[in-house]
Amino acid sequence: MKVLIPGITGRLARLVARKLLDGGHEVHGIDRRPWPDPPKGIEVVQVDIRKRAAEDVFRTLRPEAVIHMATVTHLTVRNEDRYRINLYGTRAVFDHCHHYGAKRCIFVGRHTYYGAAADSSLYHGEEDPPMAMTTFPELSDLVAADLYAGSALWRYPELDTCVLRLCYTLGPSLSGTLATFLRGRHVPTVLGFDPLYQFMHEEDAADAIAVALEKQLRGVYNVAGPQPMPLSMLIRQAGRTAVPVPELLLKLVFGRFGLPQLPPGAVAHLKYPVVVDDSSFRAKTGFQHRFDEDATIADFRRAAG
Repeated sequence: MKVLIPGITGRLARLVARKLLDGGHEVHGIDRRPWPDPPKGIEVVQVDIRKRAAEDVFRTLRPEAVIHMATVTHLTVRNEDRYRINLYGTRAVFDHCHHYGAKRCIFVGRHTYYGAAADSSLYHGEEDPPMAMTTFPELSDLVAADLYAGSALWRYPELDTCVLRLCYTLGPSLSGTLATFLRGRHVPTVLGFDPLYQFMHEEDAADAIAVALEKQLRGVYNVAGPQPMPLSMLIRQAGRTAVPVPELLLKLVFGRFGLPQLPPGAVAHLKYPVVVDDSSFRAKTGFQHRFDEDATIADFRRAAG
């Protein structure tokens, strides 16, 4: 199958590209960032997904499947830039898929779509509303992109659209939201709170995306790995030291004293869990994660030191 991956130079996207190549697919990519030494057989065009040159790639390549991974998830980018890239980029991907005859499109989203709140259900199903827009406004652009991707199910019925909401990923690449949070020797927590954290090995995440393509999924699915664990245990097993801080002072210490820089909305995610029910995805695909929570943390710890 001829597969195009917008955002191919991201760490997780590179894993997906290699797995698809090994599986016999013809793999192409689009990204603003370069990939200096892609594996033989993977062609990468360095272009912004929102530009006319990206549309030319769709027009000339005519991919059968598109895996959209060109979203910005880290929160150091200015919000207006994130909004343009995440929402307008997602719109461009689905418009091009429609106009140039792609048969299926997979949007890779995040489980933070559901938001963290005191009154949220412990396990979120795919039908749950996106509370992240109220509890974590910095994520509103990612939520909007997720909703726009889901709307393609009825806007473009001829296109098999699949929205995957992945939990946090962790592994030796040291990339991703959770890995960035745990990278320093000291990790802030909210005094009196110890939420469950759900994560999966980055190799398992890449496997899940590849199997979603293989099984030709259509619809919205949560994707997760092993059982969640308390944040305090995760920090300890990662070889870090938890620094409990009263909530009133927490926003003042972000980015100081060796603690990570986090936006104000992240406080809710240090207090309340965001855990998803992935039973539908497993039932449809037969997916089984290969790395348990201990092995996942161990791979991260060895790489992070």
